[in-house]
Amino acid sequence: MKRLLLILIAFIAMQTSFAQQESAFKEGEWFKFKMSYSGFLKAGNATLTVKDSKLGNKDVYHVVGKGWTTGMIKWFFKVKDRYESYFDKETIMPYKFVRNIDEGGHTKDIEIDFDQENQKAHINNKKHKTKKVIDTKPNIQDMVSTFYYLRNNLDTEKLKVGDEVQVDMFFDEENYGFKLQYLGEEIIDTEFGDIESLKFRPYVMAGRVFKEEESLTLWVSKDKNKVPLRIKADLAVGSLRADLEAFKGLKHPFQIVVNN
Repeated sequence: MKRLLLILIAFIAMQTSFAQQESAFKEGEWFKFKMSYSGFLKAGNATLTVKDSKLGNKDVYHVVGKGWTTGMIKWFFKVKDRYESYFDKETIMPYKFVRNIDEGGHTKDIEIDFDQENQKAHINNKKHKTKKVIDTKPNIQDMVSTFYYLRNNLDTEKLKVGDEVQVDMFFDEENYGFKLQYLGEEIIDTEFGDIESLKFRPYVMAGRVFKEEESLTLWVSKDKNKVPLRIKADLAVGSLRADLEAFKGLKHPFQIVVNN
């Protein structure tokens, strides 16, 4: 369950070309995921919620991501994570990001205010009571806003197997770039029936958490919602799987394959 929300949110980003199109989400959207460890042991849950809000005089979307351990695992490795992003309703550019986590006693409490115009990140490390300003890449995303930004700009008509993309994201106190590869289409069996999906492989840093760079695989729905359906991660010890368990507030119809 280590870095549960990092796996669920940061690497759910998916796309190969940017083309403005109809929004894939709206206020009130809510996802719930169930986590399993090594294929059989229930590990925890995670949720993502989209709300209308204001940040100063700006109308924004406020997204809250939560993750927590359940069952036996929480008795020897307890996780309680909360991620928040406040981003522009039109451009999806983030103005504020919050990371408040407790992962087996490893804690962080960080707030980041983004100055997109001047390409600065104002970081308030509340745990260590320090503040700093770091230069960012143009149009930087945080790890939560990335998901929604790319959902809105994914042009599925132009996807080709083997296509890759790199996305600039700011995480904790540094600029972070990652790439992912489109693997093709697949019909997968879910809690809701068979769903047509798009399959991706994000590249991650091998080492303490992941076995190798190609340790992650994710599936998103092929419809206009681009719903995250499943994520598999080969960890340094065992494997982690996240499956969509419940949802509400989708902007577009959720398409299920009907078998004759």
